[in-house]
Amino acid sequence: MATARVVKVAAVQAAPVSFDLEKSLAKLSRLAGEAAEAGADLIVFPEGFLSAYPWRYAFDATIGAREPRGREWYAKYYDSAVAVPSPAVDTISKAAKSHNVYIQVGIIEKDGGTLYCTALLIGRDGSVLLKHRKLIPTAAERLVWGRGAGDGLGVVQTDIGKIGTLICWENYMPAARMALYQQGVEIYLAPNADDLPSWIASMQHIAKEGRCFVVSVNSMCKVSDFPEDYPPFTPEHHDRKPDGSRWEPEDIVNHGGSFIVGPLGVPITEPVWDKEEIIYADLKLSDVTESRLDFDPVGSYSRPDVFTLTVNTKPGTSVNFTR
Repeated sequence: MATARVVKVAAVQAAPVSFDLEKSLAKLSRLAGEAAEAGADLIVFPEGFLSAYPWRYAFDATIGAREPRGREWYAKYYDSAVAVPSPAVDTISKAAKSHNVYIQVGIIEKDGGTLYCTALLIGRDGSVLLKHRKLIPTAAERLVWGRGAGDGLGVVQTDIGKIGTLICWENYMPAARMALYQQGVEIYLAPNADDLPSWIASMQHIAKEGRCFVVSVNSMCKVSDFPEDYPPFTPEHHDRKPDGSRWEPEDIVNHGGSFIVGPLGVPITEPVWDKEEIIYADLKLSDVTESRLDFDPVGSYSRPDVFTLTVNTKPGTSVNFTR
């Protein structure tokens, strides 16, 4: 009998140096090196790691009004975002190539005048294998992030298995999940910013539904991970903690909860809360095949004669020039 393939994955629960791209890249390189030293084949970073998930800030926008301070902070956000390609992407590629690993990182991507919440998967050779833009930003995210298109709704065949990704609450879009299942996803990456207990159950459900491994990776961040003048955490701002008191530097803004699930919905690791940590797991790829004995959402347990799904994989380009 052939030896079962075992893949070591690392979910990096850590905060960026928010709004500082260079320092966040340095932190990524350091943590990627640590995970590679531990033997990881695939290293996964949270949503918006380069260079900020803008916790608790709607950039001073209300219905019918926008304030100058919000525009100034949007410009700072844009300046700390990542263009693809760019020297920042080259830095990520260098880390992947030098350690011979796969790296997926959540970036705030800038393209033209718009920002996108994007997951970037880099191969062992440093090449960009997948760029997936979040299809629908959630709630107030829609003010500062554009919407992705179907061209990034892919699954990549690699030497460690078939890798796909959805970001945060687009994991609650059944059609998006089915698109990944149809492409045979085996290692399903779910970078997110959801530290609610219900998220744990969602990740277990998706693993069991898709008969795939799920890597759920969130950041753990404190007030001190943001600039001192970041509006929501300044004393004069109206934002407050749930108990009504002012934010203090060591207060936790996002509690994390990163963990890894097997293809029968059973956790391989327990959720990690309130600290930065790299979570490791060995994935035996034969578990995916075994799990599909009694259920395959796009095969033995599907009814294409009753239900069909069409995915538009064209880029979301507003203007096309032809000769």
